[in-house]
Amino acid sequence: MRFEWQYEGPPLKLAAFLKQQGFSRAQLKKLRYQGGFVFVNKRQRHTAYPVRSGDRILVQTAPEHAADSVVPYSHDLAISYEDDDYLIVNKPAGVASIPAVGRQNNSMANMVKAYLIKTKAESQAVHVVTRLDRDTSGLMVFAKHGLAHSLLDQQLHSQDFVKQYVAIVTAQTPLATHGWIVLPIGVSDGFYMRRVVTDTGKASVTEYRTLDQNTAGAMMLVTLHTGRTHQIRVHFAAIGHALYGDGLYSPDTHGFNRQALHCAHLRFWQPLRHKLIDLHAPLPADMATLAAKLKLSQQD
Repeated sequence: MRFEWQYEGPPLKLAAFLKQQGFSRAQLKKLRYQGGFVFVNKRQRHTAYPVRSGDRILVQTAPEHAADSVVPYSHDLAISYEDDDYLIVNKPAGVASIPAVGRQNNSMANMVKAYLIKTKAESQAVHVVTRLDRDTSGLMVFAKHGLAHSLLDQQLHSQDFVKQYVAIVTAQTPLATHGWIVLPIGVSDGFYMRRVVTDTGKASVTEYRTLDQNTAGAMMLVTLHTGRTHQIRVHFAAIGHALYGDGLYSPDTHGFNRQALHCAHLRFWQPLRHKLIDLHAPLPADMATLAAKLKLSQQD
């Protein structure tokens, strides 16, 4: 990938300038040792070179090598947004985010690799920025190159990156219109895939707004302020409002065949194009049907 800037400011080492643009130490090493290069005013320079105001800087990153372990799998993708740096897809329930040992190579990462090959993308390496559980649907972010991945990683746990879910939960008791669940989450002693609320767990913060509720259930808009595994599922089960269909955290799935959880909204600053990306994904058919059955509306 090729990037260009005009530097304005006091004298600064080239390496420091590139770090300001989001290059990690590992990426700077790749520039030096794995086929990348840096030009200042059309002359190739070492990263220790001092740049001055008005200098034009051009970077050609080292070629990225796609992992052989991610086998391309051709399949239609529901693309919500795409540019030269990011690909955002609407993942269906029942599909894993990344391949796993002993499972078929039909994850979202496998599909994205096939898409990158088909579209002759400059890099065919798959950069997964956000993941979703196999049975969670909704918006999922891939970066198309290492710098884009690095820059978005810096936003992930800040107010600049907003990721919101719609969940349909059981509602034996009423939920507040707006609330917070602040409970530490750790790994269960009984089953490695299960998470539990425990004093020895990691700090975990979930914010919610109740979009609609009745005696049958509630539709929630959920914002994560930490990113623990199964956080939404664990937190709502812990306060007595397990998600419909979540057999891992409730003995009763209420006849729904997966956790009723959908990543419905993403908003972040596109750091290389300098623009705001704001995306919404409507409820998939199975959750829309469940909401209608429970007489719940998504209108806030």
